[in-house]
Amino acid sequence: MQHAERPGADGQADLVLRGGAVLALDDADTRGTAIAVRRGRVVELGDDASVERVIGSDTRVVDLAGRAVMPGINDSHLHACWLGAIWPTTFFGGGDPAQGAAEASVDPHTAGAAAPLLSSRAERRAAILRAGELIASLGITSYTEPGIGPGEDRGETGCFGQDVFDAYFELDAERALRARVNVLALFGVLDGPSRLEEFGDGLNRLVRETAHPERLRLAGVKIFGDGIPPMLQAWTRHDYPDGSHGGLLVEGADPADRERRLRAMIRLAHDAGLQVGVHATGDLTIDTVVDEVALAVARTPADLRHYVIHGDLATPAAVARLAEAGMGLNLQAGIAAATSGWLEGVLGAEVTRAAWPIAEALRAGVLSLSSDAPILAPDWRHGVAAADAWLGTPASDAERVARMGALLRAYTVAPARQDLAEGWKGTLAPGMVADLVVLERDPFDVSPAELPEVGIDLTVVDGDIVYERATAAIG
Repeated sequence: MQHAERPGADGQADLVLRGGAVLALDDADTRGTAIAVRRGRVVELGDDASVERVIGSDTRVVDLAGRAVMPGINDSHLHACWLGAIWPTTFFGGGDPAQGAAEASVDPHTAGAAAPLLSSRAERRAAILRAGELIASLGITSYTEPGIGPGEDRGETGCFGQDVFDAYFELDAERALRARVNVLALFGVLDGPSRLEEFGDGLNRLVRETAHPERLRLAGVKIFGDGIPPMLQAWTRHDYPDGSHGGLLVEGADPADRERRLRAMIRLAHDAGLQVGVHATGDLTIDTVVDEVALAVARTPADLRHYVIHGDLATPAAVARLAEAGMGLNLQAGIAAATSGWLEGVLGAEVTRAAWPIAEALRAGVLSLSSDAPILAPDWRHGVAAADAWLGTPASDAERVARMGALLRAYTVAPARQDLAEGWKGTLAPGMVADLVVLERDPFDVSPAELPEVGIDLTVVDGDIVYERATAAIG
């Protein structure tokens, strides 16, 4: 049994869930049957008897009836404003990220014809709130909005400019957000080039303070290092069919100058105390980013948790260096499942077999899984299933259970570390924030392939119920 030793812990709980499986997802694989919440924090995790002392007349008591409680999901790469503007459209159609390119829905970059998808502050607020309702129903309690800011002020969708940032600030001040949000600022064009001068100017003008930093946080900046391999855009040592090797998106006079400018952007952000998330899919881009971060950390020590986004062609050596540099790899297994055929078409079967290094990243402790919604639907259950399929059939039931735990942690514990927040969220323990999800079955009792069929009954953020499934009898 775990018990919080802090003032007020012996008072009446606001919420108690008992009679099920409570999965802490901590290093000790702590399990209980009950959990109690007070003032947004976990105050007890143990058996049913252990929570009796904190049940009072105003405590809501939920009979789990065998259901499972686990930490809330942290989708660490999710474009919520864009998602809210176009849902249920996704780039890969429907809710199953394993659907192939042939079944892709309309391109969400241009959905909405010639007019922008969103044209006003009111529309952007509504899109963020709509996405909040959707992700609450999926058990998502935190997410990272990876790239909004002035670089996209003239963007064709209207979903990524500075006004989106300002809409978040408003909603945070009103306490209207249903999830905790981390934001990466964007000073270039989404999926396009950026300029070192504009990047530096943007850093100098960046407003970092928010009304409630535990709910809305300016985490750092996003840089688009390169494009994607199927479009021959990723910067790679491999030969594309036309003999090219792709290149960096950062503007410069030549490849060497572009590399110099990318490195300068990373140094500027690091020295400003900001986390850097770099969209990098080519092995040369990834190696450059890891090398520069290692140099920056050696010169100016700071634990900022810089990370590579996507990392399609990351090598085992690069993954090992990510771990050595204190970095992370933010990867979308559903994209691997949906686009591996495209990659094979341009770089061949051998390169494709080594791409998306999920196994290596899990072993190195650097992997965060995410959806990149609305590229994929924001359903982490499908993400777990896709990652499991990419890894192949487990050799035993014990390996299946261990893998399920590792993949669940890649959606909870690892993203909390990416957020520099593992001390207060990502696991369930006394003193941690009460961000949790109730599943209709214990996820360790099913295979990852079966996980998408396990229903989500309740979502709690900061101790408040933000979603309750209408058909679930939850007491």
